[in-house]
Amino acid sequence: MSAPAANALRGKTIYDAKCVECHGASGKGDGPAGPLLSPAPRDFTSAKYKLRTTETGSLPTDADLIASITRGLPGTAMPGWEGILSATEIRDVVEYLKSFSTRFSNEQPQEVVAAEQVANVPAAVARGAGVYEKLQCGKCHGSDGRGTDRVAKTFVDDWGQPLPVANLTEPWTFRGGASPKDVYLRFRTGMSGSPMPSFKDAASDDDMWDLAHYVVSLARKPVWEMNAQEVSAHYARVAADAQADPVKRGEALVATSLCVICHSPVDSDSRILPGLKMAGGTVFRVGPYGDYPATNLTSDKETGIGAYTDAQLKAAITRGEKRDGSRMLPFPMDWAGYSAWNPSDLDAVIAYLRTIPPVRNLVPPSRQPALPVYLWGKFRMLILGQDLPIVILPGNAGSTGAPS
Repeated sequence: MSAPAANALRGKTIYDAKCVECHGASGKGDGPAGPLLSPAPRDFTSAKYKLRTTETGSLPTDADLIASITRGLPGTAMPGWEGILSATEIRDVVEYLKSFSTRFSNEQPQEVVAAEQVANVPAAVARGAGVYEKLQCGKCHGSDGRGTDRVAKTFVDDWGQPLPVANLTEPWTFRGGASPKDVYLRFRTGMSGSPMPSFKDAASDDDMWDLAHYVVSLARKPVWEMNAQEVSAHYARVAADAQADPVKRGEALVATSLCVICHSPVDSDSRILPGLKMAGGTVFRVGPYGDYPATNLTSDKETGIGAYTDAQLKAAITRGEKRDGSRMLPFPMDWAGYSAWNPSDLDAVIAYLRTIPPVRNLVPPSRQPALPVYLWGKFRMLILGQDLPIVILPGNAGSTGAPS
């Protein structure tokens, strides 16, 4: 019995339930979680897809889209939906995704006919090392595939969103798979919407196969296969990398600590207000304690942290001490938790925060309720045993206008 035809209306129902949080109702990658993710969610309206078996600039095939949804994209927030959605449901979602761009109605995918694979022999790997150098792959991926001596430090996609470069020594993070054929296809097709070009006109098929085998040969042993000595050596190298590039380390810590959630005002749909990422102004209504607007963490000298000393920032982050000598509550700002950061990580966080471009947003001071309200709230907590309510209010409590 043949499978039922894909149905875009059924796909929309699934998309609205499973995909909107990241990709947005409009399909532009502007869901509430979008600003928290790196790389950013795909903008389906552009019809630019990185992982394809088709020529550069061409649409992906249905099979390409089904594969991405089924397997997920390693190294990103996109999970694999196999076992959660049925094969029919995944086809329905693909049919709905295609409705976001008229290109799918007017164009046909141009599939690549893959050349015959070059045998994976030591000679192919050696030749691939030469191709890696010839094509100047090290400018982006580093001389060792993990970023050492790279020239380009930061990358953005076609929408101006930050884009992490692949670490070629960690094949389990390769979005489109880690087999030689998977890697060859990335060289042959390019990755639309990203700085990764197709090498179709710069290298022969044999060269690209050799390069694929070389890249596969760069894989390091994953942590879950290491012995104790190897694990220690690995994390010693990770620590050395962090010392060598504290801003990168700080950026990772800020991202994993989800600072952007608290320090970026949002609209009623939980989307970050344009131009105010990390600029504070989000109001936390904390039970009987009052309203606490989040601090502007951009480098603006008047309304942000630009005029703070490192010591003042450390005191705020790890001890909850404000510049005026007052203390923060231990919630929602979890300074007690951040007190466990080691000194080098704390320095890295501050180094990164100082790179955030200045945004003027004058955040008002916290506001406590009247004494009777406070006492009643404490009674409910301590005597009646009710949970402490914390509500995040939409909108920006700050002022972005020029100083008067």
